[in-house]
Formats: sequence, C-alpha cells, structure tokens
Amino acid sequence: MIRDLFLDHPASVGESFTEHFGVATRFGWRLTRGGLACMLHGFLPFAFKTAGSDTVRDLHAELVAKRAAARAAQTQMATVEYVI
Repeated sequence: MIRDLFLDHPASVGESFTEHFGVATRFGWRLTRGGLACMLHGFLPFAFKTAGSDTVRDLHAELVAKRAAARAAQTQMATVEYVI
C-alpha cells in the first residue's frame, strides 16, 4: 500500500522518490512564478508579455526531453545482452 502511494509513480518515470520530489517541486515553483507573472501581466499589460508562454514552452521541452532520455535508456537496457 505505502509502495503504491509513494514509489510506483516515481519509478514509472525513472526516478527515485527523492529525485521525483525535487523535479516536481522545481516544476511547481516555476509554474507558480509563471502564473504570478501572468496575473501581473493582466493588471500591467506592458509587463511580462511572454512569461506565461515562455514558462509553458520551457517546461514542456524539459518534460519531452526527459521522457525521450528515459525511453532511450530503457531501449538500450532491453537490447544489451551483458551489463558489466
């Protein structure tokens, strides 16, 4: 039960619990910062014109790259006969 709650998802994305905590927390702070910039932009249209879209673009690129690297590592491990 505890494993299901805390370890299965991080393992499914190729991270330990601690690594996943760090990545998710960093993403959350970046999203918060981008959201605050968007709210300020609503009030001050001249400020933070691209902050929201820049944040989303950067986080998406990071997530896609991380998935591709995890997929490549998994493929390599499946095709290697011996690991030394």
